[in-house]
Formats: sequence, C-alpha cells, structure tokens
Amino acid sequence: MEAVACAIGRIGPDGPWVGFAPTLDDGYALVVGDQPDGGRRSEADADDLVALALLYFEDSFDAPPEELAATHGDIGALVRHVAEHETDADRRRHLLEAVDAVDDGLAVDVTITRLGRALGGGADASARIRLRVSELLDRA
Repeated sequence: MEAVACAIGRIGPDGPWVGFAPTLDDGYALVVGDQPDGGRRSEADADDLVALALLYFEDSFDAPPEELAATHGDIGALVRHVAEHETDADRRRHLLEAVDAVDDGLAVDVTITRLGRALGGGADASARIRLRVSELLDRA
C-alpha cells in the first residue's frame, strides 16, 4: 500500500497537483496526480525534495487540493530527511540551516533563502519540478 501524498501546489488552475509521499524504503517519491493516491510516482532525489520545499514557501504554484495540502510540519520532516541523508558537509550545513528556519518558523524570505542555498544558489526550483512533472506525465 502506498502512502497518501502531500501536495505543495497545482501546476496551473486546471493542471495536475504535485507533491511528495514517503516510500517504504525510507525515501520519498515525487507524486503527480488528481487523486489522493497520486496517480503517478517517481523516486525523488534530494534536489527534487528541496525544490518542493522551496516551492511550498514561495507559493508560486496554484493552491493544492485542500485535503492533500502539505503542512508546515510535513515540509519540516521532508527537509530534515534530506539533511539526515546528505553526505556533502557544506550542503548538509545549508540543509540544517534550512531545517532550523522551517522548525523555528523564521520569516518566509529567510526560509526561502536558506532552502535556495541548500538547492544551489542558481537552481530554479519551479523549472526543475515542472520538468520532472512533464517527464512523469509523458511516461503514461
């Protein structure tokens, strides 16, 4: 049985929602769909997960389905998971700073800055997730 997904947003007003769900192997899946079970899932890497967390705070996608909307706690657990599994010392430090920002409820701009550093300063979270969603939908 697959875990119910947490949605961070919808790509366009009538588009699919995108989010994440824990997997049985102590990881996370990127989830795209229109139903609680998701519809399409793919293994998510650390950059996918940090990008999802960043987009949650940027609020740049349309609102997700209310019954699936990720909570602040869901995002905290997601970022903490990525930090716990990171082997690069510099990136781990950035991730732990992002965990602190999420857990302490720091200002949204501070949290976005810290998550941006953890993703890599020049990375475009929205473009990354839109590409991953497109890849998942094209596999049908």
